[in-house]
Amino acid sequence: MNTSRRRFLKQTAITGIAMSLQPDLSFAWNADTIIGHGDFRYKVDTKWGNLDPAKYPVINCHEMVMDKKGRLFMVTDEPKNNIIVYSQDGKLLDSWTLGMTAAHGLSLVDEGGEEFLWIVDNGGRVVKTDLKGKVITEIKSPLKEGIYSEGMRYTPTETAIAKNGDLYVADGYGSQFFLQYDRDGNFIRKFGGDGHGDAQFKTAHGIAVDYRSEGKPTLLCTSRGHNSFKRFSMEGEYLETIFLPGAFVCRPVIHEKNLYAGVCWSRAKYLEQMDNSGFVTILNEHNKVVSNPGGTEPKYIDGELQLMIQKEPVFKHCHDVCIDQDENIYVCQWNASKTYPIKLSRV
Repeated sequence: MNTSRRRFLKQTAITGIAMSLQPDLSFAWNADTIIGHGDFRYKVDTKWGNLDPAKYPVINCHEMVMDKKGRLFMVTDEPKNNIIVYSQDGKLLDSWTLGMTAAHGLSLVDEGGEEFLWIVDNGGRVVKTDLKGKVITEIKSPLKEGIYSEGMRYTPTETAIAKNGDLYVADGYGSQFFLQYDRDGNFIRKFGGDGHGDAQFKTAHGIAVDYRSEGKPTLLCTSRGHNSFKRFSMEGEYLETIFLPGAFVCRPVIHEKNLYAGVCWSRAKYLEQMDNSGFVTILNEHNKVVSNPGGTEPKYIDGELQLMIQKEPVFKHCHDVCIDQDENIYVCQWNASKTYPIKLSRV
């Protein structure tokens, strides 16, 4: 059994600790409520992104990115308006659609001063558009290109783009691989795959390029079922695992020196994910958890991070976060009764 798997089993088997961590059912909500820990505390605005659902409906508010003008682009799987564009005060600026019924991933890339979106649909489409929705290019399915063998499942969830233009596609609901293409869409390699090994994944949900440390950039890849981010070289070589016990994390979002992520579920005991149990987690430049808005306070014992679960029932299933220039957080949710994004204002 490999080291990370032993560590995973060791942490998740501590049922005594798990039983002592339960959601705060006495939580009383008001407009001045502060959540979070340490230097990362926030006021919550659940009405920030509310729109007229008859005109601008959403199903799941999957992900959000901010362009250089400070506009917030959100992707939803509602085919009437796959993209909704907000101002930072929650006002509607624009909306458009590609008619996708499973739009899921959203990444922003700056190419020589012009910005573009990469949109991922779970139905198998990976599409590049301009900010108005004009399709620029599309990545062909690995099943059609001979990258995957017959019978392999392809259900992409996310993209990340390197400075040299290389595109990385996470097949997070499919065969658990990450696919690397050059800037012209030519396939380079795949890495990962399904399993419990150090370099393998259970729900390879998200990916980001990490430029925070000196030297070469690296890839942070989500293994949600393992409650972890796994670091790889840009060529797909496994480097390390950042274990986040209890947190079924979505994609890593890097802002300045910190790493943020939505936690879609948390769990009170070994491998039991609880519905409506999401929170947000924040890691510092040393990849130590420093705050869990909506979750239990992070605690380390002998250098080991302890189990984390939802504490205050602010969120249902946090699917993504977007960080603005003032370090406010915008939270997109999955399976949250078709609600709009929530804003966390840093205090």
